[in-house]
Amino acid sequence: MEQNLTAFADRVLQAATEAGIAPAEVACSRDEAFSVRVRKGDIEDYQVSDHMSLTLRGRVDGRIGTSSTQALDEESIDLLVRGVIESAHLIETDEQDDILPPDERYGSVCNYAAALNDISEQDKIALALDIDARLQGRDARITPDDTVVASADEAYCLKNTLGLDLSHHSNMLYACTGVLAKEGERAATGFEIRWGFGIDAIDPEEMARTCCKDALSKLQAQRLKSGVYPVVIRNSAMAQLLATFSGVFSADNAQKGLSLLAGREGSVIASPCLTLTDDPLMPWGLASCPFDREGAATRKKNVIDGGVLTTLLHNRKTARKAGTQTTGNAAGSGRVTPFNLYIVPGSLTAEQLLLNLCDGLYLTEVSGLHAGANPISGDFSLLARGCLIRGGKVECTVEQFTVAGNFYQLLTDIQSVGSDLLFEASPIGSPSVMVKSLHVAGED
Repeated sequence: MEQNLTAFADRVLQAATEAGIAPAEVACSRDEAFSVRVRKGDIEDYQVSDHMSLTLRGRVDGRIGTSSTQALDEESIDLLVRGVIESAHLIETDEQDDILPPDERYGSVCNYAAALNDISEQDKIALALDIDARLQGRDARITPDDTVVASADEAYCLKNTLGLDLSHHSNMLYACTGVLAKEGERAATGFEIRWGFGIDAIDPEEMARTCCKDALSKLQAQRLKSGVYPVVIRNSAMAQLLATFSGVFSADNAQKGLSLLAGREGSVIASPCLTLTDDPLMPWGLASCPFDREGAATRKKNVIDGGVLTTLLHNRKTARKAGTQTTGNAAGSGRVTPFNLYIVPGSLTAEQLLLNLCDGLYLTEVSGLHAGANPISGDFSLLARGCLIRGGKVECTVEQFTVAGNFYQLLTDIQSVGSDLLFEASPIGSPSVMVKSLHVAGED
């Protein structure tokens, strides 16, 4: 797949050069995806997709034009070239992303497992049916919901006439399942997700057992009194919060007034126990890649180091405005995003964090992140579930409350960081953290 992409990219560059477009650059990708959804032993949905795209950029009479296609065939080459020439003549601004030669050195990373190619569609369907079957009859109170098994495979190449010649191939497999638990008038849901780079990364029995246990544990949930509670936030919930507010670390957002971190590099913005890292070269990271979408070499860096904001995330355009160097976080179309962003884990287990908490709230789930979180101000008010902690032990599960706070304040209020770093089918991860306090609106 990669060879076909690069060969076609070469033909496009040659045609662009012959048309007087200089320099010229091609970004080409192919995404293959599979998913199957089963419920109660039946296949409810089955999808296979193969999506290709190519973008040609080039300088014509001092302006850079752009043209794209989803048809990688010979007929599209002439259309791409003419599209670049026409769009360049329509450009009126001098502020454009330039086409540059390659960096001196690029890192290496692997998040592609060739063995995934040997897993047939029938194998993936069988895995989904197996997980679903293990939910059936497990407990009279349990009704299985959907089980989904999916895979993704992406090949990407970036080439230009100044010597840039980069390509990367990645893939992954994941499964998720859900159940409804009912007992009398009470009902609760459970959900589990697993991912990896081989069929053996997903244990059907463990998934079914954990999902059912999660739902059943919520059936006896009680109401939580309103108040201000010291809190341990579970790794999965903290990762969701971090993902929701990750845009505040984008220099592009900061320069547009969409982040309160503008100009705060070198300042203390978080607890001294907090280090936040973006690692594009993480082995088997979901978003790992040795180069960004501008062809800049990527590197591991601490965005926050011991509570100090060391850098925002830059592409070349935002770096020029700030008088600094790109951090290799260009995502295309002017966007800036992290790769594998995570809070560096500490040494305490989740159980030790709860013991240190002594009395408080163990926040295990948050929802309503799109409606209840303001990614600019950092304010959030979210529906939540959790456990009431007494003497460092779980006293009972609690539900039907909202937890409110501010993400910027949360960073400063983190008192301890756990060792249980989790990436839940996302390139943004976190361990559990203990926080000084959060406001809870529950039962009066």
